[in-house]
Amino acid sequence: MSRGNVTTSVKTLNHQTREVLPPFGERFGSVTPINDNPLGWSAKKLLKIPKRCYPVVSTGQTIPKQNIVPSKRPPKAPRTKQPSRSTKPLFSETEDQMQCIAYATADEYHLGNLSEDLSAEGYIEINLPKDAANILVIGTENSAKQYDSGMIFLFREGSVVFWNVENKTVKNIMQVLERHEIQPYETALVHWENEELNYRRGEGQSNLHNGEILLNCDLKTDEDILEKFAFSNALCLSVKLAIWESSLDMFVESIQSIPEILKSRKKVKLSHADVMQKIGELFALRHRINLSSDLLITPDFYWDRAHLEQLYDKTCQFLSIARRVKVMNEKLQHCMDLTDLMRNHLNEKHALRLEWMIVILITIEVMFELVSRVF
Repeated sequence: MSRGNVTTSVKTLNHQTREVLPPFGERFGSVTPINDNPLGWSAKKLLKIPKRCYPVVSTGQTIPKQNIVPSKRPPKAPRTKQPSRSTKPLFSETEDQMQCIAYATADEYHLGNLSEDLSAEGYIEINLPKDAANILVIGTENSAKQYDSGMIFLFREGSVVFWNVENKTVKNIMQVLERHEIQPYETALVHWENEELNYRRGEGQSNLHNGEILLNCDLKTDEDILEKFAFSNALCLSVKLAIWESSLDMFVESIQSIPEILKSRKKVKLSHADVMQKIGELFALRHRINLSSDLLITPDFYWDRAHLEQLYDKTCQFLSIARRVKVMNEKLQHCMDLTDLMRNHLNEKHALRLEWMIVILITIEVMFELVSRVF
């Protein structure tokens, strides 16, 4: 709904809400002192946070900021297939309902340099517990609605989750991300394979029910951030899995004609190098799903946090992550069987060619021997 169409009563409600809920900086400036905080951390000193170190696992050391070259994203291209999962929230006239949206934009982010750029843009970094590694949390006053402060979760794995952030700020963050992406995804694919959930604040324990997140309005600031982190972590896995599902669909399209060619006794125009490349793509995708991600196991962060683990597991269950991973592994196994068949077929052709060459050479040698004996 646009602000111009809001009724007088709703405007009054918004005005009252602004008086009840202080600005972002004031909210995070009035948290419990660190001595009374069981988590051992606080958001009280957001404006004086020391520089943090973010480890990068697969890319070596962080690239110096001055040497970063913005990655050129491929041009937009229309997609004819439906996304692997579409959880578009239904329109609701509830004024206090807000939106949480997740995107996967690249294989990985340089979080160290990204943190410096976002701080230069005026965003506020929020500290998490030490065991929550490879995650950057940013607070912003540019919230879409006044019932909750805007918050952004950026995961090293190349995903970003926005909580109640206005569209202008979302676009600005996405532009900053382009300078720190490793292997960026296609723009149309990024906006097509996303996850959106509505959420609101209310009384009672935080939960996910019928596709809507309920956040307890009586939580302390640090506890509220951790619960949002649990939901965001599951959304991050879902959007990454959606990107990999799209990659697998494209791979299946590239080899779907091979069975029909074999059935019709025609020659498959694939070299041994092409087949090995296909096998390498399959193994790389299987490695990402089963080894280098948290799709099969629960992260260690939740082992001593039963409530957060419950929120994380329930969100994963709602997004059907376990079932989608199982389907993907079955598809990958079928593709592996087909590529192994092609590799064995090419190996047999190569072996047969070598046998014929040996036969021809022996025949030539016999003919020379006969000619020498006759003449």
